[in-house]
Amino acid sequence: MAEGYLTTHVLDTARGLPAAGMKIALYRLSGNSHKKIAEAVTNADGRTDGPILPKGKFAVGTYELLFFAGDYLDRTGAPPESPRFLDQIPIRFGISDPEAHYHVPLLLSPFGMSTYRGS
Repeated sequence: MAEGYLTTHVLDTARGLPAAGMKIALYRLSGNSHKKIAEAVTNADGRTDGPILPKGKFAVGTYELLFFAGDYLDRTGAPPESPRFLDQIPIRFGISDPEAHYHVPLLLSPFGMSTYRGS
């Protein structure tokens, strides 16, 4: 059984706060297929309560985290716009080491975002 796992968190850089209450979905990709394998909502620290892909379910492959940023921005009083510049943000990444901890955070503002492989 693989010992690796996947975590994520979201920081609202415009407000200088963790992004609490943001829905996140995780998909496993294979060819043209997207299969949802997990869904979570960030807690007060902007993190999921546990790994979004825990040990035992972790496997080498291509994945996509989908962050529902527009809903979060609407709730937190970001300047309204229709459609939002950033609404649903997909981050596609590969897992090549089944024993590693992968951490894929999102840094978010209403008009920009970035990510990186964290620790």
